[in-house]
Parts: sequence; structure tokens; C-alpha cells
Amino acid sequence: MSTINPSISDGVRFRNSRRGRDALVGAGVLLAHLGLFVLFGRMGDATAPSPDATPIDVALVRPPQPPVLPPPVQPAPTSGGGAPAAPSVVHVPPQAEAPPELPAPRTPAPEPALTVGVSDQSSVDPGLGQGGEGEGTGVGTGSGDGPGAGATGPRFVRGPSNAELARLHPAQARGGLFGGRASGEGIIHCLIRLDRQLEQCSIVSETPPGRGFGVAALQAAGFFRFDPPTRGGRAQAGEGVTLTVSFR
Repeated sequence: MSTINPSISDGVRFRNSRRGRDALVGAGVLLAHLGLFVLFGRMGDATAPSPDATPIDVALVRPPQPPVLPPPVQPAPTSGGGAPAAPSVVHVPPQAEAPPELPAPRTPAPEPALTVGVSDQSSVDPGLGQGGEGEGTGVGTGSGDGPGAGATGPRFVRGPSNAELARLHPAQARGGLFGGRASGEGIIHCLIRLDRQLEQCSIVSETPPGRGFGVAALQAAGFFRFDPPTRGGRAQAGEGVTLTVSFR
């Protein structure tokens, strides 16, 4: 009577059961693949395009590109803080207008009155005296006897000296506590004679009035000498002259 080892029989049973399970698994996998093939076949028939279907054109359009903007201008860095300085303003002064040119007078201005006497301003320099005679000759257009002959006006020759004027100082302007003399002047008008002396003198005014300076100026007229005016080279008598005699 043979004896079977229990361990060997258990191993045989285990291998047989494992082979059965592997066979069942393989059959299940095969059935699953067949089912998938049948399913895909039906789906392919259902989604097959119809020969009468209109084809769809698909066009790819590139989206518009946004405009490229320049980078913002950054302000230049300034040193220090605070608000930026205001722009400089240059003020141009207006151009000064040139004064209008004055037209020359049609007639010459009258000669100023001759003033003879002591100056009212003291000076350390010696005086120039009454002056001397000139040597000039006059020219002009007048009733001359020949070509080139003209007319000349009266010419001052001499006047009273300071000593002569001191003797003629009016008595009304003398005196006072210290025996001083008041200053004044007299204005007279005279005619020139052919011998250079004056005649027909009259008082025009005196300053200050009522102190005798007008009469003293008439007395001083005898010391004046004038060359008479000429017309056509000939001396003319009766030319008037106005004199201011000052007493200081």
C-alpha cells in the first residue's frame, strides 16, 4: 500500500487552481477586447461623413497687434527739493525816441543886453578888465557901394571902470551901521553917435526900485564907447543899444 506525501498533494492542488484562474482571466480579457472592437466599429459607422455634407473651411486669422507707444519721457533729475524754478523773463527797455529836430529861426535872436560893472562873485584870480578893440571885419548882404561890401552892427569899445562905478554908487544905497553899500543895477537905453559916444539915454528899469540905481546908470553912460554900425561900408548914427550897469 503506497503512501502519498501530504505536502506534495497540496502543491499539486495549488498549481491546478492557479492555472484555472489564469485561464478565466485570459478569457475575460479576450472578451473585453472583442467588445471594444464591436463598439468602435459601430461608432465609426455612425460618425462617418455623408457624401452630401458641405465642407467647412477654417481660416486662421492673426489677432491685431496693439500699437507700440514710445516710452514716457522722464523729467530730468534736479538737485535739491522744492518746486521747479519759473522760466526766466527778459525785460527789454523801450527804445527812447530821439527828440524832434527844431527848425532854425527865420530871424536871428536879439543880442542880449551888455552888462558892465563889478561881478557879484569874488575870485582870487585877477579880472580880465573891460576888454580891448577887436580887429574883425563884418560881412553880409546890404546896400553896399561895391562888391563884397556889407553891414556891421554896433561894437563895444569900453565901459566905466570899477573905480568910476564906485564914485557913481547912489547915495540912497550907502550908509548903514558899518558904512556899507547895497548892491543894485540900472538898465538904460541909448543911441550911438558917430563919435562913439552915447546920447538920448533913458532909464528902462532899476533894481531895487527907489534906491537911485537908474540915475547912477545914466551917469555911467558917459564912460561908454561904441563903434557905430555900418551899412555899405559907411557908419550909421542913431543905432539903439540897451545896457545893464551893475553896482556891487
